[in-house]
Amino acid sequence: MALDAQTKGMLDAGKEAGAPALYEMGVVDARAGLLEMTLQMDAPRQEVAKRIERTIPGPAGAIPVRIYWPEDPAAASSRPILLLFHGGGWAIGDMDTHENMSRFYCNAANLIVINVDYRLAPEHKFPAGLEDCYAALAWAAENAAAIGGDAGRIAVTGDSAGGNLSAALCQMTKAKGGPAIAFQALTYPAVDLRDEAQDIYPSRKDFAEGYFLTRGDMDWLAEMYFNSPEDAADARVSPMLAQDLTGLPPALVTTAGFDPLRDEGKAYADRLAQAGVPVEYKCFETTIHGFYSFSGALDVGRQGLELTADRLAKALNA
Repeated sequence: MALDAQTKGMLDAGKEAGAPALYEMGVVDARAGLLEMTLQMDAPRQEVAKRIERTIPGPAGAIPVRIYWPEDPAAASSRPILLLFHGGGWAIGDMDTHENMSRFYCNAANLIVINVDYRLAPEHKFPAGLEDCYAALAWAAENAAAIGGDAGRIAVTGDSAGGNLSAALCQMTKAKGGPAIAFQALTYPAVDLRDEAQDIYPSRKDFAEGYFLTRGDMDWLAEMYFNSPEDAADARVSPMLAQDLTGLPPALVTTAGFDPLRDEGKAYADRLAQAGVPVEYKCFETTIHGFYSFSGALDVGRQGLELTADRLAKALNA
């Protein structure tokens, strides 16, 4: 299978422009660069019935969130809730990079979306971001009725680092006996951050350079996220390492064919299935890491968003 023409054109344009790798930019410039790139190639912005910015309580202070409704909450019956945890390597994404994605899921899946601005590395290392995600889940469950939502129909989604946080959160709330999660949509998730992952999953080496997300980027981002290299062996960092995956929420796992994270995403989907968890796996064979965020330029990105929205709606009876 080869890269599709649109994905190849995007990569070629980046090479011709001489764009530096993320790890060469430094965190401040990388944050600005990711936002600029996303705004250039993101899905068109959709109008939603209502959108607010507010804060919710967190373990280390207030957590900013944005909440989106597909219909006026005063006029609608209770709807499912989707917690969206943005990608960006735990360090460089934010609510703005995932604004249009949040709006798309809100309308396409007919649910309330909570876009969570969890704490970022390197200012806040593991487990700060994950703890904020758990606080957001607890808040959504406790306050579902107040926002027109249904506490019995809460799903989580995230791409890349957000997929990592979503997977870890599902394991975490199960272990703690916390709020139930009805569905998890994991988009090209990072699930094994150990150094030996380079030897376990062939895609880590096959696509280490030249396909947007590089080995250097991943090492740089992990270094910012970890307190020490030993953190990689913690299942809250590497969800693949959890011993018991039984009883986790039904899942959709999507990957990209030319993504260094492809094989670990497939392996995690396989482990979920082996544990008896209902799981659907889909690899978009002709594209690269991050393609959901480039859906304004890549048809395959739109297809990924539509698949995820469809499965969320069906799983949650939205």
